[in-house]
Amino acid sequence: MSQVLNFRQIFKILSRISFIVTVSLLLSAGIAFVFSENAKPFLYTSFITALVGVVLFFLFKEKSDDDSIHRKDAFFSVSLAWFYISLTGSLPYIISGGIPWFVDAFFESVSGFTTTGSSILTDIEVLPKSILFWRSLTHWIGGIGIIVLFIVVMPSLHEGGYQLFTLESSFQDKIQPRIKSVGQRLLFIYIFLTATETVLLLAGGMNLFESVCHALGTIATGGFSPKNTSIGGYSPFIQYVVMVFMLLSGMNFIIHYYLLKREFKKVKENEEVKFYLLITLFIGAVITVVLYTKTGISFEKSFRDSFFQVISIVTCTGYATADYLQWPVFGWLIIFFAMFLGGSTGSTAGGIKMARHLLFIKNLGRFFKESFYPRAVFPIKLNGNKLSETTNKTILTYFSTYLIVFLAGTIILCLTGLDGKTAASSAATAMAGIGPGIGTVGPASNFAHLSDVAKLTMSVLMILGRLEIYTVLILFTRNFWRE
Repeated sequence: MSQVLNFRQIFKILSRISFIVTVSLLLSAGIAFVFSENAKPFLYTSFITALVGVVLFFLFKEKSDDDSIHRKDAFFSVSLAWFYISLTGSLPYIISGGIPWFVDAFFESVSGFTTTGSSILTDIEVLPKSILFWRSLTHWIGGIGIIVLFIVVMPSLHEGGYQLFTLESSFQDKIQPRIKSVGQRLLFIYIFLTATETVLLLAGGMNLFESVCHALGTIATGGFSPKNTSIGGYSPFIQYVVMVFMLLSGMNFIIHYYLLKREFKKVKENEEVKFYLLITLFIGAVITVVLYTKTGISFEKSFRDSFFQVISIVTCTGYATADYLQWPVFGWLIIFFAMFLGGSTGSTAGGIKMARHLLFIKNLGRFFKESFYPRAVFPIKLNGNKLSETTNKTILTYFSTYLIVFLAGTIILCLTGLDGKTAASSAATAMAGIGPGIGTVGPASNFAHLSDVAKLTMSVLMILGRLEIYTVLILFTRNFWRE
């Protein structure tokens, strides 16, 4: 077994993650002190995570003959890490009594770290501010974690063509291809966007606590809000600010690096970001027309409500300013199908991702070309780079796998007693990390009424979707455990 996985490296990674979670818990304990609340839930949990981190660190600190992390180690570490932080993240909810039942607390924790934003809470505002801050902070931690994973770790393993979408050659010329140096630059951009949005929300009249919580949720495209009405109770200015930062957070974070460096040519050449913006603009415009012509509300509000919800769904954030289930049927049907889009690769957004949709369209176009010119060769390119047929097939296979997992999740949720519409949207929103769904889990509702089996099923779907399915499913294959 020791030759199959390098457990020394795996547990060293887990120890570092424990220390990161410990610091985050202590930060939340500080918030509790500021608001004169009970800090014990965070202190007790931080003691546990610190103890785990210290024990693992000292047990596996000695160097071995092989200190490198291989493909199998990475897959196992990532999957284990997300389950581990979800378990530890549920403890403050349980200890505080805010969410006393384990299944509910685990669901809330998974939803936070996977940046999904689905919640079992029926009255958010009755919880202590420190707990609400912890909810939002789990988003932020999960967001930066997924960026580092899919921009730095996965490309280095040459898995699924991630290197094509993220650390392309032009990017490697500018940023040293080392996890530490790349991670530092990504963290700077992440913090910069969070701080900028916080300042703008403060300028719009939102208080400091709510500004920070909403900024943490926006940049991570998470969607947890400390208010029952989400963003709906705030001014149009604040709604536009959140809208813009959701759109920015749904972009590949390499784009932000180029923008900060004023390398606009590289941004212009990126096909995925153009496709992402075009699709968002098109869907938003269609729903704007539907709302304006069918509901009688003003054009500005039609524009604001439609684009806010479209951007929120496409980027898988989940914030809401309106109950789209009250829109004309055509409007919320579009919203449902938008749940399968996702943001850009290398962003905090979930879903299938725009690059895969773009490549699917290109493959469809190639199919028709080859029908007319059977002897011609039409290579598939993205951002000027030619895709190998192996990479192309891997990306196309992902669609089938995603659909199979979605159907399986929907069937299981139906068996728990949910109606078809609610079950399908629950599976879709969990896998894409969106938050609200359709039916009884819409933006004006929550997931509290689901059975424990349904909540655990959704928790698994959230982790599967967040880690892009293969990362977890590959652990259950026979070949993975062969030496």
